[in-house]
Amino acid sequence: MNDVYAFIEAEKTTHPVALLCRLLKVARSSFYAWMAGEQARAARRAADDALAQEITVLHIASRCTYGVPRIHAELRRLEWRVNRKRVERVMRERGIAGVTRRKRRSLTRPAKKAVPAHDLIGRDFTAHAPGRKLVGDITYIPTDEGWLDLATREIVGYSMADHHRASLVVDALAMAAGRSDLQPGCIVHSDRGAEYTADELHREIGRLGLRQSMGRTGSCYDNAAAESFFALLKAEIGTRRWPDRTTARAEIFTFIETFYNRKRLRRHPVWGYLTPLETRQRHEQVHALAA
Repeated sequence: MNDVYAFIEAEKTTHPVALLCRLLKVARSSFYAWMAGEQARAARRAADDALAQEITVLHIASRCTYGVPRIHAELRRLEWRVNRKRVERVMRERGIAGVTRRKRRSLTRPAKKAVPAHDLIGRDFTAHAPGRKLVGDITYIPTDEGWLDLATREIVGYSMADHHRASLVVDALAMAAGRSDLQPGCIVHSDRGAEYTADELHREIGRLGLRQSMGRTGSCYDNAAAESFFALLKAEIGTRRWPDRTTARAEIFTFIETFYNRKRLRRHPVWGYLTPLETRQRHEQVHALAA
């Protein structure tokens, strides 16, 4: 019916409205009512266009990875008073969508004679404060490894190399210890890959006063937090093949340090959507007030 009214509006300068309404079998009162609402509809279209422009900016800033929940959270942070259903509609109408994660292939290669550590996490991927629990994992891009703080979901240590020796994991853990305040007895959780059962890593964990923890072989759920990060990295970094390792290292560094830790929003059960950096800062503020 809107198309009929729009046709009458377009033709009313050349034909009488009464004639057009009679030919098209619509009431003149209905047409004039439609005309009265046109100004409001035009205002809504202009508002949707302005919202779509802001959404596009946020979507590009997220490396074209954010879907409706995080776009809506970013808009709220920018003090846009808009509900989630409207954001979903505007994104759908303009073909703006987040990325979908790919299924990750397991790279765990357990050592045959190694004695694994006990599982101190028990699939509880939460921590009441930073520096209490870390999880780590390894993946190929072409090769990298990282440690994730469960209280903030912040990447606190990572290393990249062209091998899977234990030194790769030790370097990443040393970075985590050097840049974050790991508490005595902090749990360091991983799978049972040979890199994690190596004596070199065991000695480093002991030297730092930490506790080692391992999930079961073949169970991705026992280290789900670390595996989730790598799935996110591969989905959101945007590149599938780099010309060389140096370029890959540079882009992964940029993704972690400038986007993931500082800009990417995640849902916090208490404080709403925050970046990992903001989550750590909030923990520090709460701790300072408590002291």
